[in-house]
Amino acid sequence: MDFGFSEEQSMIQDTARRFAREVIAPTVEADEEAHHFNLDIYKQMGDLGLFGLVIPEEYDGSGSGMVTSMLATMEIARVSASWGLPFNMQTQGPGLTILRWGTEEQKQKYLPGLVSADILGAFALTEPNAGSDVAGMKTYAVEDGDHWILNGQKTWISNAQVADVCLVFAYTDRSQKTKGMTCFLVDMKTTDGVSTPPIDKKLGLLGAPTGEIFLEDVRVHKDQILGGAGNGFKVGMTMLDNTRLSCAIRAVGVGQACIDASVEYAMDRKAFGRPIADFQMIQADLAEMKVEHEAAKLLVLKAAWQKDQNPHVRNTVDVSMGKYLAAEAAVHAANMTVKIFGSYGYSREYPAERLYRDSKSFQIVEGTSNIQKIIISRSLLK
Repeated sequence: MDFGFSEEQSMIQDTARRFAREVIAPTVEADEEAHHFNLDIYKQMGDLGLFGLVIPEEYDGSGSGMVTSMLATMEIARVSASWGLPFNMQTQGPGLTILRWGTEEQKQKYLPGLVSADILGAFALTEPNAGSDVAGMKTYAVEDGDHWILNGQKTWISNAQVADVCLVFAYTDRSQKTKGMTCFLVDMKTTDGVSTPPIDKKLGLLGAPTGEIFLEDVRVHKDQILGGAGNGFKVGMTMLDNTRLSCAIRAVGVGQACIDASVEYAMDRKAFGRPIADFQMIQADLAEMKVEHEAAKLLVLKAAWQKDQNPHVRNTVDVSMGKYLAAEAAVHAANMTVKIFGSYGYSREYPAERLYRDSKSFQIVEGTSNIQKIIISRSLLK
């Protein structure tokens, strides 16, 4: 068993770490406070090649692999969970899904732009009454000659109001249940009938745009179907295997940020004449955070390594185990960080409260913690 990283992987991790500290960190608090989406940072991440790590060179990626992408994502999320999200929007979600299911024309049309961030991506599964129950979605499409007409509503969609292309999932034959679901590539800014009101009132990830998508008689050409009509559920589930993994490593990044902040504060903060790091209760909290963090990181990187060995073999259970533990560990670490900071943990002058708010998202997005437990338990009971 080799737990080391290659020279290339270490170099890319270092590049991402420096970028996060030098470019993202100086404005992160102000951007979060203002709910500001900084497109310039997004573009710089594309210029650095961070979105192309899992995309082959023929589509302008580097083909460095899933583990490498996880290392870069972790370093970005360590500074800002909001800025870890674009990895999902560009290539862990739309990019890899188009690579897996798309025609050559679709790959050439979208992948280079997603890698460079000249095209901003999104994907839309969730609806007001269909979150964990993907099959409960109401959005539908009706065939009309060479086009399909889409109607419906999606909600809690990351990048909704800034995306150029979105993977929209809809029923094309409801009688077939999940086998009647289809994925459409919708060009968001050039297609009539698409509206994207923002969702501004949310707990965390305030620097990442979130919105709704309303589809009113949206005409999409048949050549914009991804993976063939009726294969949308398969397309969506394979996509979630990748986006869940990316979500998990972002949680690991936030967990590391909690450890970093807690250790620094515990060493500096004095009570009863000595640093609070001298007290065993604080030491016990730090030890718990560290052990849970390392366990989660190993599970996530193991699942990423499996994908590098054979990208076409699904490892859903391993991804779910990593995602579940990483999310729970991040929330636990953030909760203890607030406690270690005391009153200052409740203040927006320090990062503890932002880490707590951001951490909660990981228990919800890309399948809740309960959904991950269902997936894991079914693998035991099948």
